[in-house]
Amino acid sequence: MSAVMDMTLGPAVVGHLDAQLVSARRLLEAVLRQGQAIRRQDVEAVLRHVAEIQGEMERRGALERDRTNLLTQAGGALGAPGHAVTLDALATLMTPADAQGARERSAELRGLLAEIAREHAINRALMRQELSFLDHLTRMIGAGDDAGGYRPPSEPAAAAPASAGPRIRTLDLQA
Repeated sequence: MSAVMDMTLGPAVVGHLDAQLVSARRLLEAVLRQGQAIRRQDVEAVLRHVAEIQGEMERRGALERDRTNLLTQAGGALGAPGHAVTLDALATLMTPADAQGARERSAELRGLLAEIAREHAINRALMRQELSFLDHLTRMIGAGDDAGGYRPPSEPAAAAPASAGPRIRTLDLQA
């Protein structure tokens, strides 16, 4: 089956890939800034960057809907369902210049998305490390409590059993 070239599809696909690239760059920048904030242990900045990332992911959701519409349109021209349309099949509906531009942008987008995934995995590992350290500290603080865990300062301390070992003090505030 021979598909008919659509002179509007090429510019629409290239424009869509340009929008995807802009979004992916913003997302990468937010993920990189989040990693820096995690390393500095700057909680407010980490939370600010989480909000940035969530906002960008919402914008990417709209881009994904646009992508689905473009693939559905191309699928109609190719006689295939939208989810089965590949970049090579899509290129048959475009001018050679648009097809080349789409291939280049698609490769760049794949690279950016791979970098985002790597940096996000690093951030997750750093956060797990920080949370493990915090968990360790809260366990040390509560080592002498009957419950064996953290007790807010407003709650009275339970009397430590006589057989309990020496309390470990992480901060000695007594002068």
